[in-house]
Amino acid sequence: MTLAHTPGTALFEQILAGAASVAAVAYGAAAVRLERRGDTWPRWRVASFTAGSTGVLWVVLGPQPGPPFTAHMVGHLIMGMAAPLFLVLARPLTLALRALPPGPARRGLLAVAHAPPVNWSVFPPLAALIDLGGLWLLYRTELFATVQHRPLGHAVMQAHVLVAGLLFTFSVCQLDPVRHRRRLALRGATLLVAGAAHAVLATSLYATPPPGTAYATTDLQTGAQVMYYGGDVVEAALGAVLAASWYRAVGRARANGRRRSRTGCTVRAEAGPRPEAAARRGPPCGDTAAYAPRPCGQPEIRDRLTPPSHLAGPSAGRKRPGSRA
Repeated sequence: MTLAHTPGTALFEQILAGAASVAAVAYGAAAVRLERRGDTWPRWRVASFTAGSTGVLWVVLGPQPGPPFTAHMVGHLIMGMAAPLFLVLARPLTLALRALPPGPARRGLLAVAHAPPVNWSVFPPLAALIDLGGLWLLYRTELFATVQHRPLGHAVMQAHVLVAGLLFTFSVCQLDPVRHRRRLALRGATLLVAGAAHAVLATSLYATPPPGTAYATTDLQTGAQVMYYGGDVVEAALGAVLAASWYRAVGRARANGRRRSRTGCTVRAEAGPRPEAAARRGPPCGDTAAYAPRPCGQPEIRDRLTPPSHLAGPSAGRKRPGSRA
């Protein structure tokens, strides 16, 4: 996502490229470790993480096609939206927790993932504010013109776009284990609001360039269109992930309901009369006596002709006249 490569940005680019390469190699090694242990890890997740790491490397090291502003927007789309989506879909935290042996390293990683600062940073509205608020601040103020030719500012801009995109994508998808899994309605509403804010920003850039910059009209409009339509594609992919999560959740709920209905509505046979505590509490499915098992809701068939002694009247236990002792 570089508009002008300067010698001062070389070190940062090498660090970021090295981190992306190390992450891709570590991810592949963890997947191989699971397979050698006899566990399975989908190959498409390995391909997804590789694609995300490759996208980061290409933006950092390789020039993007097109005029300056269009090339910048192509890099923004890859670094801030597409690459985070591929990385999050690969579930790197889940893989790391499964690959690490039980011990301090695994407990430490889980403690960091469940720490309150991390939990708040992946709260969907806050993550959207960090991501979209940073973009509005960058493109609707003179900050964009300032960081173009400042190596440190340019490095901070790239790092912010990548980290903010990862936080927002993770907060919406929530595929890896988190301490507080937010409701699907909240994540969906956050995605809709963030998509609208991104589209409005792209529309404003189509009409007015960032303050302090001067781009050709065709370059500005093409870059704004890349931001607008490319953002729609990535946001639609995020919506598909949410829909798949909802479908799986509904399927699990229905399966659990059917399982409970099968196991909870059949009374097991019991030998002898019920204990008094069980009689006071009442049997499942409305049964009033401990007879043979019957389906829930069907009338009971009594096979005893005399009531239990504790339900008999005052005359129970009395001798009838003329009976033998």
